Amino acid sequence: MAFANVSEEELSCSICLNVYQDPVLLRCGHNFCSSCIGDVLDAQEGSGFYSCPQCHTEFAERPALHRNIALQDIAKHFLFNPTVQEISGILCNYCINSSAPAVKTCLHCEASLCEGHVKVHNKATEHVLIEPTTCLENRKCFVHKKILEYYCNEDSVCICVSCRLDGEHKGHQVESINDASEKKRLKLKNNIEGLSTQRAQAKSNIQMLFDHEKKMKKDASSVRQTITTLFMEIKGKLDALERRISHKISSEEGLVSKSVSDLIKHLETEVDKFSKKIMKVEKLCNMTDPLNALQEPREDNDSKTEEHQEIEETTTDVKHFYQEEIFTTLLHGLSHIMREVKINIFAQTDTDIVLDRDTAGNNVNISDDLKTVSYAEKLNHYPENPARFSINQVLSKTVFSSGHHYWEVDTGKTGNCRMGVAYSSIDRRAERIGDNKKSWCLQFLGNNLSVLHNNEEISVALKSFRHSFGVYLDYEAGRLSFFDLGDPVRHIHTFTTTFAEPLHAALLVYKSFARIKDLSHII
Repeated sequence: MAFANVSEEELSCSICLNVYQDPVLLRCGHNFCSSCIGDVLDAQEGSGFYSCPQCHTEFAERPALHRNIALQDIAKHFLFNPTVQEISGILCNYCINSSAPAVKTCLHCEASLCEGHVKVHNKATEHVLIEPTTCLENRKCFVHKKILEYYCNEDSVCICVSCRLDGEHKGHQVESINDASEKKRLKLKNNIEGLSTQRAQAKSNIQMLFDHEKKMKKDASSVRQTITTLFMEIKGKLDALERRISHKISSEEGLVSKSVSDLIKHLETEVDKFSKKIMKVEKLCNMTDPLNALQEPREDNDSKTEEHQEIEETTTDVKHFYQEEIFTTLLHGLSHIMREVKINIFAQTDTDIVLDRDTAGNNVNISDDLKTVSYAEKLNHYPENPARFSINQVLSKTVFSSGHHYWEVDTGKTGNCRMGVAYSSIDRRAERIGDNKKSWCLQFLGNNLSVLHNNEEISVALKSFRHSFGVYLDYEAGRLSFFDLGDPVRHIHTFTTTFAEPLHAALLVYKSFARIKDLSHII
């Protein structure tokens, strides 16, 4: 027979480990059940590539599946001809002149029988027939060497009749091997249902992860393109700023040089005049006739004084090169560029975030520029207001109901404060931000960080951090993120929710201070 030497292992799918059902072939040469490889390829959908689960060869596109007709014929013949499954190793012990394949093995006789000898075999109950096998030792009790006919439920082992009647399992609750096997089979079927559900859930999770990875790659590509575009714009603006400043330097240099040149020419003219006068005076000094010397016209002293003053003023009128003006122009230009970059990043105009003094508790002070809140050792007596907190916290006057927003909060080294956002409807009595459903915050307390919402606190494991934090709000996406503004910037935590009301920036201080820096103040 052409299939006589084919083993079950050679005909098993490496995914389900069963004999091939509708086998198909990949380009790499490996075979799988059509449904098995189909499930694998479906799970890989959206990951950007496909791969063979056996050799891990990658395919850029979903590989075509080619039906393996020859392998399908071999598998069918193997499944529908039980003798083929065992012919390579188990033959009938009673056939003398031929090697007929065994179809059954008698546990009592410890012999394998062909189809003809099975028909004439002893039908007594102790002659138990099973599928052909050569492993008879595990079918008999190793103590009494009798067939294992019962299952002990108390010890979960298979036993023989002697174990049941006279052995260590005497008096135990037992049942026949067939009954116990059927119960286990039913239990396994139930397990299969549970495992199938878990497998389906795992496949769903795999698909979800593939979708997440696909979205992440799409987002990363979008951000990468945005950053590339921004850097191109920044480089263009920096080049333009450099040209403008370079032109200003050259212009100032030219003006100073011209001023110096003009003054030098003027002074050179004066030098010539003085040289002529010196020569004239020297000539008079050399005259021997006193009458001629006295008859020469006198020099006007006032004129000399005016000329001397004019020479002194010449040096004070020289134009100077002020580098401070250049650097001020540079800083102003860089600040303008950064403001434009931030506006592009957050897709909105600058928002000047200021604190609402009408919401501040009596035990906090608010700075004149409405940016800083600090703990007040002595209670203030602010006007009574239904919007005012009864505790040491404050909301911003600025309201966020859409869009992207970013601001920074500076704290003292000891921290001892909370920062975050809250709905306008938050209770103004002794309800701290983070201790209710209407607020979310980061807490910096005792050199430890944690995040709070609805009175649930999550500790954040950052061994070291600066005392300056970034707060990023994406209202539509329902995301509130906190960052440590060290070098490098590190993500602390992100809350994900659905915002149902307008939000305010919120600050709470414990014998400390916190200062808001908004987009327009960050260079």
